[in-house]
Amino acid sequence: GISCVCQPGYRMVSSNGGSSVICEKCPANMSGVTQDGWNCIICPKGLTSEGKCKCFNNEILVERSMDGILLNEALCIRCNGSEQSFSASDASGNRCVRCEQTFINVSKSCDCSSPNVLTGGLCFSASESLPPKGVATVRFGQLGITLASAWFLKNLQSSASACWSYSNLTACQALGNMCVMNMNSLSSSSTDACGLFQYIYVNTARLGIVHSITFWRHNLPWLYYGDQPGLASQVLVSLFLYVFYHQDVRLQFIAASFDAAGNFLKWQSLEGGILQLCPDTQTKLNAAYAFGTTYQQSCKISVSKILSDFANPIFYDLFLEYDGDNGQQYLWAVPVLNLNLQYNEMFVNQGSNRNNWLLTRRFFLVDALSGIENDLGKLPRVIRIASKITISIRLVSHTQRGTIYPPLITIAYTDVLVQNPETQSVMVSFSVNYEMNQSEAQIQTDITLGVLGGLAVLWSLLKTAGWKRRTGNSIIDLQTVFKFLLFYAGDLANVFFIITVGTGIYWLVFFKAQQFVSVLLPLPSQEEVFVTYIACAFSLKALQFLQLLVSQLTIDIFFIDWERPKGKVLKAVEGEGVIKSAAAPVSIWRTYFIANEWNEIQTVRKINPLFQVLAVLFFLEVL
Repeated sequence: GISCVCQPGYRMVSSNGGSSVICEKCPANMSGVTQDGWNCIICPKGLTSEGKCKCFNNEILVERSMDGILLNEALCIRCNGSEQSFSASDASGNRCVRCEQTFINVSKSCDCSSPNVLTGGLCFSASESLPPKGVATVRFGQLGITLASAWFLKNLQSSASACWSYSNLTACQALGNMCVMNMNSLSSSSTDACGLFQYIYVNTARLGIVHSITFWRHNLPWLYYGDQPGLASQVLVSLFLYVFYHQDVRLQFIAASFDAAGNFLKWQSLEGGILQLCPDTQTKLNAAYAFGTTYQQSCKISVSKILSDFANPIFYDLFLEYDGDNGQQYLWAVPVLNLNLQYNEMFVNQGSNRNNWLLTRRFFLVDALSGIENDLGKLPRVIRIASKITISIRLVSHTQRGTIYPPLITIAYTDVLVQNPETQSVMVSFSVNYEMNQSEAQIQTDITLGVLGGLAVLWSLLKTAGWKRRTGNSIIDLQTVFKFLLFYAGDLANVFFIITVGTGIYWLVFFKAQQFVSVLLPLPSQEEVFVTYIACAFSLKALQFLQLLVSQLTIDIFFIDWERPKGKVLKAVEGEGVIKSAAAPVSIWRTYFIANEWNEIQTVRKINPLFQVLAVLFFLEVL
């Protein structure tokens, strides 16, 4: 829309850019226009919709001689596909290149004629046992949509056939990537990308395994850990990794990256922020993999930015680099828990029970490729985004060397129906959680609560007995029970407060003072009991406070002054004309002074503000 071109059948006379273009119609006997648009030429095999010469398949269009002189009539030179040459036209039709090797293997030429099978630009012999016909669809379960993917239509069958027939590494990787784009769909009856992958996996056992890993077939990517019950729990405790031998150590995660076509790209360190869609500072990116640092990051990112930055999906196999006992460096494959994993076109409930988990290996951040329906050059109808990524590191209980279990990466994907990319946005998050088993600490806390709670009952009974004795009533009535419950609420609040303060001090001291990693702070989910104790302490103490406030507001106080008069005054008796002496009353100022002293001693400060401030500074800044 920023410049003008000549219409079909017109050649360009002059062009200075923009709209300053002069065109001239070609004569009837030379109705074609050259590829550059400046000359007219005779086209023996017809015209394209743009008015230029066209040639048949496997032919090269020639418009000029070797020395650049324009020919009156264009030539269509056929590439020689016979033996010794084996040439065919390239994708653009500009030159002859050696034809694809499968053509030569099958037909000894560059033709893949019947009965041979041509699929995805590859030629397969009719006598070969090819995998079943694949279903080139992608299921977007969150939206309830199943699309016929243009990428799958072009590459699924050829990748599966090349992987099956030739053990082609790139084709096998591409097939695995299409299975990952289909959310590792598991179905015994489907022949989608994952169905074809499983078919090849099961029928190529003769090829052997890689690195003694039973789930990693030779020439195939490692996608699954298997679906045996309890397998996930075994994988996540199968090895103790000695990595946190001091607090300055960072986890060294590296990822092998592949493009959608199955080509290996490079090894990448996660400290570059490759898994984080949100922009962040390098300091925070490095801190995400430091010892014990629970790192969280979330942001809202526009669909238009996602489409521009992640037009081509990148697939990752994640590893943790660690040192063995002999000083040798090793790589440990990090398992993936895909919360969107589909089984028979239904989501698998990957709950908290690890025995039911189905672990996978490969993952991606954004898939804007499989959701394209017709033309690969168009915008996708649906994109799939890794909206929540969590790396979990668990510390081995009772460790004194900073030993951890194998890490786990959990991913949740979001399917987005593309309607208006400029206004649509997606919330994404990335976090690294460090956790340890807090069950033993919880048992100790429960024991402490039971013991102190029992003592609180006894102390409340003593308080109630003392109150009953002062009232002079020995009958246990409803008021007595209510008074006991109020006393017990205050004492139980003190118990909860003591437990929470002790737990907090334990976490502070042992986490900060450890030389070797043996204690990690609890996750928010593990702090639920701690928060519950704080809430109980506050609620019960508030109840005791309200009872005390009501008690003070309903008390009537009488001052009885037993002071006897110490003097006499003379008073004249009216009507009698005599003067008599009478006892002098106690001065009202005495009553005022006593009431004032009572007001002053009603409130007693139990703390010294100066001492408290100094103590807080001492603990925070010195200890």
